[in-house]
Amino acid sequence: MKSNFKTDKRSMLACATAMWLACALVASNAYADDQVRSETVKFADLDLGAPAGVEALYGRIHAAARRVCEQPAGTLASSRACMTKAESEAIGKVKVPLLTAYYQKKTGNQPQTLIATR
Repeated sequence: MKSNFKTDKRSMLACATAMWLACALVASNAYADDQVRSETVKFADLDLGAPAGVEALYGRIHAAARRVCEQPAGTLASSRACMTKAESEAIGKVKVPLLTAYYQKKTGNQPQTLIATR
């Protein structure tokens, strides 16, 4: 009878340890997803005074946002929200009026302007 008690105790301990490790793994994965991902978009080769150059830059920003925001287990809505925010912030940083106008026409959204505060 004592041997059954030891086996049961070991099983409970193994189960508790496995559950603790699973919780730690889930928590670490959740924390890893909170890290900010970024990608640099180069555009020195583009003529941003011409519509074709602006369209090409928007395409590069859109593709970079898609790569940065893709989530293997995420929802489509969260990926789209991430892409919208990433595109808007990038276009706000570039500060090219033709690109801003193109973005507004294409999406109907205003780019986010970055404001520095102390």
